[in-house]
Amino acid sequence: MASSLFLLFFISLISLLFVETLSDDTGAVKLPLRQFHAGSTPPPSKEWRLRLAGIASASLVRARHLKNPEYAPLPLYPHSYGGYSVSLEFGTPPQKTDLIMDTGSHLVWIPCTRKYLCRNCSFPGTHNGITPFIPKSSSSSKIIGCKNPKCGWIHSPEFLSGCRSCSSGNCTQICPPYFILYGSGSTGGLLLSETLRLRGKGIPNFAVGCSVVSSRQPAGVAGLGRGSPSLPAQLGAKRFSYCMASHRFDDNPRGAGALVLNGEEKGNFSYTPLVKNPATGKPTFGVFYYVALRKISVGGKSVKVPYEHLRPGPDGNGGTIVDSGTTFTYMSAPLLDAVAREFETQVSGKHPRASTVESETGLRPCFVFPVKSKSPVAPPELTLHFKGGAKMRLPAANYFSFVGDSVICLTIVSDGVEGSVQSDGPSIILGNYQQQNFLIEYDLEKERFGFREQRCQES
Repeated sequence: MASSLFLLFFISLISLLFVETLSDDTGAVKLPLRQFHAGSTPPPSKEWRLRLAGIASASLVRARHLKNPEYAPLPLYPHSYGGYSVSLEFGTPPQKTDLIMDTGSHLVWIPCTRKYLCRNCSFPGTHNGITPFIPKSSSSSKIIGCKNPKCGWIHSPEFLSGCRSCSSGNCTQICPPYFILYGSGSTGGLLLSETLRLRGKGIPNFAVGCSVVSSRQPAGVAGLGRGSPSLPAQLGAKRFSYCMASHRFDDNPRGAGALVLNGEEKGNFSYTPLVKNPATGKPTFGVFYYVALRKISVGGKSVKVPYEHLRPGPDGNGGTIVDSGTTFTYMSAPLLDAVAREFETQVSGKHPRASTVESETGLRPCFVFPVKSKSPVAPPELTLHFKGGAKMRLPAANYFSFVGDSVICLTIVSDGVEGSVQSDGPSIILGNYQQQNFLIEYDLEKERFGFREQRCQES
């Protein structure tokens, strides 16, 4: 995807981006968190099925990319991203921009320059279009040089081996353009040194991507994953947390939860250790937050899950990651087969399968589940059991979604067919649909992942 045509296009735009010369170069912050969703009212049954099918497809494409970053299909993208955004300010004077919160990547990048080009970027709920950052309007914008250590945050030493040596402190060679694939889309541009402003405080020399070309991206991205270029790392944050309000697939201008940087959450949390992927030859997996999932239960009954799926092996495959950029949770086919069969066993005797809806949405299992039934039966509880005894008991709304008035579908996706074997990458990707109305904490100092159920209020 990162063709020479794209790279030449980036380089040709450099003269349009900046007039400045090249130079090398916190307390708790609470930011409002908003949803990128479509529609202000629940759509009719047929349209709702199409929306769920679109989100399921987007979640699966995202999962494929996280599992194998080299695999980057660009299918027809559904017009509903299902992500959450924060507003940040860059530059002098500051320019505000909305960024999608993403714990599955580590670069912070913004749509950039008046020449910003974004293909297939018309999404429901983003009617005002994308307002790019204008480097020429900021006195603090500088292009990062090829010999700047921050250039090594996004490029390998081998790739940068061609950087020319600086003589007499005169470094004019820029950091090569970046090109990033997200599964559902892509972006490319140049790395800037800029001033980030949080609650009126300026953080100088912040490395931020200035993207000039994107595809299927409703906004920029605030990378919160592991790694030097991430938002928490550049701020020196020891922890961060977020609370994402319930998915209603509408845009809420008043905000829907909050992202807290370097704050210390109070109250009763359930904690489990963050674990590292042992593979050394797959650096992308090192960006992810792995957690030690030990068991899955449905209605109090343990689901038989092959152990190799629960922890990353020496080859880097397997294990569970937490990703705010994925909407529906992904499970490899053997895991979803086992979970789906247990739901079928416990529910099918009371509620028939809705096979037509399964075909339309790509979700399974789906059941006829009338809301107005005189004797409604709640779906069996889905519980994730982590190392150390932490249990995430999911509310039914976090793993089943109504399709119209009478059908519910399990909101977990997979890329295989029943009986297929273990695939590359994480076996489970815990998406934001399953995290809604949970306060989630990443304690980077103590290397632990915490959560507690609570209603996420407007910040």
